[in-house]
Amino acid sequence: MRIGLLTGGGDCPGLNALIRAAVKQGTFHGHTMVGFRHGWRGVVDGDLFPLTRDHVRGVLPLGGTMLGTARFHPHEDNGGIDAVLETLRHERIEALICVGGDGTLEAAGKLAEAGVRMVCAPKTIDNDVWGTDRSVGFDTAVSIATEAIDRVHTTAESHDRVMVVEVMGHHVGWIAVAAGIAGGADMILIPEDPFDIDEVAAQLRHRHKSYASSSIVVVAEGAVAKPGTLDFTAPEGPYGAIVAGAIGERIKIELQERTGFDTRVTILGHVQRGGTPTATDRLLASRFGVAAADAVDAGASSVMTALVGDRIELVDIAEVAGRLKTVPEDLRRVAVSLY
Repeated sequence: MRIGLLTGGGDCPGLNALIRAAVKQGTFHGHTMVGFRHGWRGVVDGDLFPLTRDHVRGVLPLGGTMLGTARFHPHEDNGGIDAVLETLRHERIEALICVGGDGTLEAAGKLAEAGVRMVCAPKTIDNDVWGTDRSVGFDTAVSIATEAIDRVHTTAESHDRVMVVEVMGHHVGWIAVAAGIAGGADMILIPEDPFDIDEVAAQLRHRHKSYASSSIVVVAEGAVAKPGTLDFTAPEGPYGAIVAGAIGERIKIELQERTGFDTRVTILGHVQRGGTPTATDRLLASRFGVAAADAVDAGASSVMTALVGDRIELVDIAEVAGRLKTVPEDLRRVAVSLY
C-alpha cells in the first residue's frame, strides 16, 4: 500500500518525531511511504517525494517539519478537493496520514467524506484540538514560555516593574495558564475569562502597596476585555491570525496609565514554535506516529489518534472537526487561587 503523509497549519516541535515514527512503522508493515510538501497545498499540486527509513534518520530532535507546511485548506479553495482526489488517483495513494490542528483536521474530515482513507494526528502548541488530552508541540511551547517568565521575574524585581508577557493562544488560554502557573505569574488573562482592565489595575495596585514591588502579567494573544470595559479589537493578519504583540502592548499602556508603575512588555511570538522538542513531545509524537501507521494498516479511516489518560486511542474525525478544547474551569481556578 502507498501511504501519503503531510503536515499542515503552523509548525511546532515534535513533528519530525511523528513523521519518523510513522515512516518506520509503516515500512515495518511493508507499506510504501511518501511525503507531501507544504501540507494540503502539496497534495493539490502533486508535490511529493519518497519517505524511507534513511530519510528520517537523525530527525527525532529537530524542530519544525521536514515536509514543510502551509495554512492551506483544499475545501476552501475552488476545485481543491477535486485536485486532491486527482493527485491521490494519479500517484496511487491508497491512504493519507494527516498531521495538523483544527483547520487541517477539518480539511481531512471533508476529504474523508469524499472517500479518502484518512488517519489523522493532532499537533498544535495551543492544545485546543478536541478529543485528545494533549497535542504535539504543547509541552515544548509551555516549557519555552515558562523559561521566559522565569527570566523576566528577575528584571521585574530588580527595577520594581510590571512585566507583561504575551504568549500564543488565539481562542484558548492553555499556554498562558500552564506557563503562568509554572512560572509563578501574578495574573493570567485568557480568552475563556474576559477581563476588566480596571479590576486588573486595582489588584496590581493593592499587591504593590501591600506586599510586592513587582508583578508578572501573562496574557494570551486572544485575551478579550469584558464588554464596555476596554475599547479594543485585536487586528488580524493573513488567515485570520491575530497580530502578535497587539494585546500585550495595549495591556502595557493601560496598566501603566492606571497604576503609574513602570510597565514593560515581552512578546514571545514565534519563538514558542521553534527549537528542539522536549522529551515529552518526542514521546507523544512517536506514539501518535506508530498508532497512525498501525491504524492505516488495520484498515481504519476517518479517525484521529488521541491521548486519553495514559492511552493512545482512536477517535472519530467527525467528533473533532469544528470543536475547540478550552481550558477547564478547575485549572483556571488554580491559576486564580495562586495570584
